[in-house]
Amino acid sequence: MIAKLYRWVDDRLPVSHFWNAHLAQYYVPKNFNLWYFFGSLALLVFAVQILSGIWLTMNYKPSATEAFASVEYIMRDVEWGWLIRYMHSTGASMFFVVVYLHMLRGMMYGSYKNPRELVWIFGMLIYLVLMAEAFMGYLLPWGQMSYWGAQVIISLFGSIPFIGEELALWIRGDYVVSDVTLNRFFALHVIALPLVLIFLVGGHIMALHEVGSNNPEGVDIKKHKDAEGRPLDGVPFHPYYTVKDLFGVGVFLFVFALILFYLPEMGGYFLEKPNFEPANPMKTPEHIAPVWYFTPFYAILRAVPDKFLGVVAMGGAIFVLFLLPWLDRNPVRSIRYRSTAFKALLAMFVVSFVVLGWLGTQPATGLLTLLAQFFTLLYFGYFAALWYVSGREKTKPVPERITR
Repeated sequence: MIAKLYRWVDDRLPVSHFWNAHLAQYYVPKNFNLWYFFGSLALLVFAVQILSGIWLTMNYKPSATEAFASVEYIMRDVEWGWLIRYMHSTGASMFFVVVYLHMLRGMMYGSYKNPRELVWIFGMLIYLVLMAEAFMGYLLPWGQMSYWGAQVIISLFGSIPFIGEELALWIRGDYVVSDVTLNRFFALHVIALPLVLIFLVGGHIMALHEVGSNNPEGVDIKKHKDAEGRPLDGVPFHPYYTVKDLFGVGVFLFVFALILFYLPEMGGYFLEKPNFEPANPMKTPEHIAPVWYFTPFYAILRAVPDKFLGVVAMGGAIFVLFLLPWLDRNPVRSIRYRSTAFKALLAMFVVSFVVLGWLGTQPATGLLTLLAQFFTLLYFGYFAALWYVSGREKTKPVPERITR
């Protein structure tokens, strides 16, 4: 009876076709390494955020007079509420951890190159919407850093010529961050942006499965097939990589649980101390800084003396990532066969991004501002140097098939 029911459903809803096309008969390179865990881990964290967010909304009140108290109520009085709240706050940071590592893997192995440009564009759009989602969710606890962080970031839009003031007013819905701002950010954070993310994740996966997955060797496994049309250097995603991903999930959940139960605030990087105080429009915190995953771009913003040019630099730091498929002109994908100059440039980019992230958490003293300006030049210099070097570098011979 179960088999008949399955066939009846399958005739009307192509369950088996979807399973075969995207798992059982979707062939992927046989040499995936640990860098390829982070795509599936990003999906896992996304699911954790959706589920924990649903439970939080059952007791959260999106009102300027009740938001902070409702979070405290969740933490103190709701059964297991503290666990769900910490899952969501820790999950937000872990989401960016796995996304940043996922992006780094793409840069290392040239996963943005032909024919995967659209895969990269979808991924960058996911990253952009994820930043908006995190920013709007950051306001919801209505703590001191939430309030003043939103006030500072939204005010940046006011520096845009001609439309800045109206744009900032439209985003806030009021002349200052208020109850209206909280309500619209809540609606966008809970409903609108998650729907956009689901659509973009679907597009990202469909674009990936259309052209096939890249690999550490950077070779195309579709070129060499057996008599039945199966790639000689590929294996079905299921069961080979579903089992492997389960191991990665186990390791990730272990680390996630350690943070969740022992370091949920992560020394003030995941949850800042001022955010345990209710928002007070009459009292400005001594040092206003965004959460750690925004701080590289915040440091770039502060490194530029002019406010409008700082906003342009901050936006340009994100926009230039969209251009990677066209800035890197070398057809060789994998870092294994790229020149020493390319490897040095990528290392420079990673170091500059990490240092800018640290600088964004610190007060803007004279020395630190000079350092931020230096590393901002290195950050943008990577893309300019990549365009120049990639068109002239000498690379190692790329094998026709997967060798390791």
